[in-house]
Parts: sequence; structure tokens; C-alpha cells
Amino acid sequence: MNPSDPPVPPATEVLPSPSATAWREWLSVNGPRLLLFARQQTRSQEDAEDILQDALVKLVDKLDAGEFSGGQEAWMPYLFTALRRLAIDLGRRDDRRRRREDLVVGDAVVETQDEFHPWFESDASDDETRRLLELGLKELPGKFAEVIVMKIWGERTFAEIGEALEISPNTAASRYRYGLEALKKKLASARRKGDLSI
Repeated sequence: MNPSDPPVPPATEVLPSPSATAWREWLSVNGPRLLLFARQQTRSQEDAEDILQDALVKLVDKLDAGEFSGGQEAWMPYLFTALRRLAIDLGRRDDRRRRREDLVVGDAVVETQDEFHPWFESDASDDETRRLLELGLKELPGKFAEVIVMKIWGERTFAEIGEALEISPNTAASRYRYGLEALKKKLASARRKGDLSI
């Protein structure tokens, strides 16, 4: 080494990318949770699947390049944040596209009808209960629904949720409480009407 050469920074530990088998195992456990969160963030099942794929590709690229700091336990928080940002970007692109299409179409009314795709895929859950729960979550303000999904199905702490959503852990906890209370009221109302048998 020449004394005039700049100092070489110490090497950082580069974690190897997971094997295909390890990836499949990790995705089989965490994929449904991530898809549920993505579905809550987007307007359709297809959009949710697209942003989930994009987020996973970003993670793999970072892992392969040795740019991801943290181990496997940091993947979920990273992916929640990536999904949220990708959903926001997709929503903005779709809104711009719709505005352009509206200008072209003029006064013609274009109606789009989303197919119903269940958020919760479970043979064990009652279809009616699942439907009411999905509708209840969809009717909640997004800031409450996303925290509930991340906490219950994503199994994240309030600190992790706060970091992913760029809010304080206390704000995440209060949104969780308010969201659950609103969801309970909706389900209680359905139970009183006889729509829900539990």
C-alpha cells in the first residue's frame, strides 16, 4: 500500500442472500401478511400483488448488492415501508392517468367495477364474518386500518409500525386503539342487526 493512497474504510459484513429454499419458507410464512397489508393499501387485488412483487424485488436487489443493513428480522419492517411507498406512488400514477383519460373522454361517464377479492384467505373462517370484517376495515380511515393490519396480521410492534409509517410509536398505539374501537362498534352493530352470528 502506498502511503499517499486514501485510507480504506473497514469492510462491512455482507450477509449472503438467502437460498431459494429459505426464501420460499420465509415467503410461505410472511407472504400472506404482506399481501394483506398491500391489499389494504391499494385499490385492487392485482395492484396489491404488483406492489408486493416490486417490494420483494427491491429487497432481493439490496441483499444481492450487499446494501441491506440488518438481518432477516429487518426484512418485514423494510417491506412494510416499501409497500406503503409503492402504493402511494401507484395511487398517484393512477390518479394522473384517470385525469388524463377523463379529459379525453369528456363528459362520458366511465364506470369501473372492481371484482371482489377476499383479503383474508382462510378455510377456517366463516365467510360472512370475514366479509363483515373486511368491509369494516375498508370503511375505517386508512390511518387506522393500516396500523391494525400491521399490528395483528403483520405482528409488528408499535415502534416498528411507527418507523414504517413515519409516526411516533404512541401515535401508532392510539390509532390502533381508536381503529379497534371503531371496528368493534361496526361489528356490534352487525351483530345487533342479525348480520353476524358470533
